[in-house]
Order: sequence, then C-alpha cells, then structure tokens
Amino acid sequence: MQEVEKLKVLQSEREALKSRTKQKEQEKKAENHTETVCPECGGRQLVHDYERAELVCQSCGLVIDDDFIDRGPEWRAFDHDQRMKRSRVGAPMTFTIHDKGLSTMIDWRNRDSYGRAISSKNRAQLYRLRKWQRRIRVSNATERNLAFALSELDRMASALGLPRNVRETAAVVYRDAVDKNLIRGRSIEGVAAAALYAACRQCSVPRTLDEIAEVSRVSRKEIGRTYRFISRELGLKLLPTSPIDYVPRFCSGLTLKGEVQSRAVEILRQAGERELTSGRGPTGVAAAAIYISSILGGERRTQREVAEVAGVTEVTIRNRYKELAEKLDIEIIL
Repeated sequence: MQEVEKLKVLQSEREALKSRTKQKEQEKKAENHTETVCPECGGRQLVHDYERAELVCQSCGLVIDDDFIDRGPEWRAFDHDQRMKRSRVGAPMTFTIHDKGLSTMIDWRNRDSYGRAISSKNRAQLYRLRKWQRRIRVSNATERNLAFALSELDRMASALGLPRNVRETAAVVYRDAVDKNLIRGRSIEGVAAAALYAACRQCSVPRTLDEIAEVSRVSRKEIGRTYRFISRELGLKLLPTSPIDYVPRFCSGLTLKGEVQSRAVEILRQAGERELTSGRGPTGVAAAAIYISSILGGERRTQREVAEVAGVTEVTIRNRYKELAEKLDIEIIL
C-alpha cells in the first residue's frame, strides 16, 4: 500500500508539472505574438548585442533596451563531454514522446544514484515501484494511442534516416490530428505514415509515397488517402515538391561531385523558369537533370543507375532528359 501511495503522489506531481509547463508555453506564445517594434523608425529588425547587453534597432541604431538578462548558462563548454558534465538539467522537452519527456523513469539497473548495488532486501520493493511506474506512465487510451503512434513514427523515421526536426514536426502533426479526433475509423499506422509524409514536405526533406510505404505497414494508396484527409482537415498549406529538393540525395546515392550537383540544380532552375517542370513528376525531372549534368561534367552515369537511385523507370528519364535538352538548348554527346 505504501508503494501505491507513493506512486499516487508521483502521479499528482507529474500532473502539476504538466499544468505548469502548459501555462509557461501559453505565456511564451503570448510573448511571441507581441513583437517588439522600434519606437523611433518603426523597424522590426532588432539585434541583441550580448557583449553590451543591449537591444539595438538595425535600421536607425536606437538602443531600445539595455542591461537585459542573459538566460544562458554561466559556464562554458568546448566539447560535448564538457557540456554533459557541467549541465545541471535534464533532457529538453520533446513531442516525440507521449508525455513530452516530462515523466520519470526507474532504471532497470539495480543501482542507486552513486552507482552502488541495491541490497537484496530492497530489490523487491524497487521491482514493484518499477512495475507501477510503467503502468501509470500510460494512464488512459489517448496516451496509449500516442505512445504506440510516436514509437511507430520514430521507427519509420529511423529507417528513412530523417533528421530530428522532421520527427518533431511529424509528432506535432499527429498530435493535432488526435486533438481534432481524426484518428477515429482509421489505422494508427496509416495516420502516422501520413503525418511523416506531411512533415517531410514541410521541412523540405522530401520522401516519395513509395519510400514511406516501404518502411510502414500500410499501402501507398491508404497513406495518400489519409494524407489528403488530414492536410484538408488541419489546413496544412503545403506547396508542390520541387525537383531541386531531391538532387542532393540522388547525387549522394550516385557518388557524384559537387560540381555535378550544382549544374543539375541550375538546369532545374532554368527549367522551372520556363515552366518545364509543371505537371511532371519531380523525381523524374530531377533524375533527368542529374543524368544530363553527369554527362556534361565528365562523370557519366547510365540511365539504369540513375533510375535505380531515383525510383523511376529508364523510359521516364529518357523522355524527360530529351525534353530538357531540347527546350534548354543543351548539346549532349552520347
């Protein structure tokens, strides 16, 4: 009974911490909405001069505020090890964990904070505490849904090698879908995959629906249908994917030099100005531009090699590169 009472106290403290964090987030949002404006010229380009502790207008040079507080740490660190040793706080809040990383965890190792082994007399009590902590960490159906979906998101993002900001954006999109009750009647895996696809497009790290479908447990058709639904309901304003966004990844897969990549980007930029990319698949156009650039740069790659990396057919590359070469007056010697 004592363990249960202790866990109830822990749970109440966690709820209080969550409410305080939510209140701080609302206050921070309110501060961001009230943007500071220069009273002299009305300019919004304000610069923080940390050496003089002043807020200066970049347009007219007026000192708007002085002696402001530096909220950073008082210590300095020159590498990651020093930063970890001198830091006195825990991990930052993250949306990729169902409780935003605010809850506590009882470690599986039977050791105390000093690294000493726990006595056999207290191990049974620690085991019970660990079990109840694991149970109350996921208290209701919504948290269970989030815990499963966010772990699925993390698995897919790891398989695709996506950066941290894409994972955070995908988690925020999924949380918004849960808040608006868009999950009902749909599979959790489908909504999670659609949220990841939307996050990739928002962060300009595009992945095709086929790539998302390969690492997920649902079909390409269901991901596309769910993506269109949540983007319409959440009001996600996503521009069409640019072929230029695919060039670095494809060039890296083909081990091409930076000059070839720069030339491919320039070809795509000229094609976009002449509206040659509209109505065509961005991956096919990007692959054709890379194929042309590899020939012009003296690092020839075959159409089959480019097609395998880009995930398109050789016929698509052949048709697109002929269009680009003809419209942009590029002479290609095969």
